[in-house]
Parts: sequence; structure tokens; C-alpha cells
Amino acid sequence: MEAAAFTCPLCHCDNTTFYQTDRVRRYFQCSSCQLVFADPAARLAPEAERHIYELHRNSPEDTGYRRFLMRLVEPLAARLEPERHLQPQGGLLGLDFGCGPGPALSLLLQEQGFRMQLYDPFFAPDRSVLQSGYDFITCTEVMEHLYTPAIEWPLLLGLLKPGGWLGIMTKLVLDRDAFMHWHYKNDPTHVSFFSRATFRFLAVRDRLILEFVGRDVILLRKPLSVQGTPS
Repeated sequence: MEAAAFTCPLCHCDNTTFYQTDRVRRYFQCSSCQLVFADPAARLAPEAERHIYELHRNSPEDTGYRRFLMRLVEPLAARLEPERHLQPQGGLLGLDFGCGPGPALSLLLQEQGFRMQLYDPFFAPDRSVLQSGYDFITCTEVMEHLYTPAIEWPLLLGLLKPGGWLGIMTKLVLDRDAFMHWHYKNDPTHVSFFSRATFRFLAVRDRLILEFVGRDVILLRKPLSVQGTPS
């Protein structure tokens, strides 16, 4: 298979190569940031994409789903705790970016004493919330859906206040063999697949402090000043 004629949708590197194929799509990998991404020709129409999201059953009353989300909520809240006493009345403000049709995560964080705003291009499309600054931003099961992460990633960093935290949940690419048998890639709305190497690339490039918590929770902190040192 010849080298792909695609620019990386995350870092704009034009050195991307064929990674793998299945019965439905081809996948490519960036030689710079190591992002694996689906062939852009296989993207769903917006209406078909939304229909799949509407089938998700991510209710805040679902105890299993709450346990799943707490794997991000607990470590993020622990890192935000030292900032609480420095915040004026009202508490720390967070944004649930890509909240989906059932914003369970924001409710869990509100239970922890945080104020929350919501944004989702399909289900909470009020872009006025993207004009504020936030103490933290959450993206749970969002990164894999991004067609243009080179646009969304700097948007998220720009919305974070200095010292703010970005909390991400997404399954990570391990290697080619695991990818071949990976059910995660079979969801047609999953188009961008990050790995630890990808997040390390972003942390170094954007001078972020990076922590991996378990298999699929990633925490990144924006430096307090431009002199911040990446992890």
C-alpha cells in the first residue's frame, strides 16, 4: 500500500501512511503525532451521525454509567481541590465539551460542588459558552469522534484558564495487532484514535503537564504562565 495522500487532521503533518484496513474503512497514521485516523471518504453524513448518538443510553440514573464516569470525576476533582479556596464565591467553573444527549458527567461534577456549562454540536449547540474561560474542561468519549482535531484541540486550550485542567476519556491505540481486533474502531462515528504517544506529542508541543490515569483517562494541565514546563 502506498503512502496516503492525507494531511494529519491533528497536527497537519503531510507524512501519513497506510495503517490498516477492514471491510468498511481504511486507516492511516501520522508519522509525527502518531494519530491513527479513518479515511475521510468514509465519514457519515451529519444526520446519520446524530442518529447513532441518539441511540446511546447514557442516563445519569444508570449506576453503571455513573461508575464509568467517576473514573474521570474522582481524579479530576482531587486535582481541582487545592484551587477551591482560591476561587471567588460560586466555585470553579467547568465545561463539559461534547456532553451528548444525556449530560450525566456535568451532574456528577455539580454534585462535587462545581459549576458547569455544556456544549455539544448536536445536543447543546449554544456557541456562546465557547466565549468564556474555564477552570477545567471535560471530554468523555469525545476525542475519537473529532473529524478536525486540529481545530477543536486549540479551541479547548484557548478556553482553559492558566493552570486549568483538561480531563479526557478515550480508548487508546496500543499497536497494529490490537487495532486489528479492536471493537472500538468498528463504531462508524469513531474516526480519530489517540495513543499515549499522541498525547505526549501534544503535551510537549503545547507545554502541558500530562498524566495518564488508568487505561483511558488522560489529564492535562495548562501552565500558569508561558514558562510552564511540560511533563
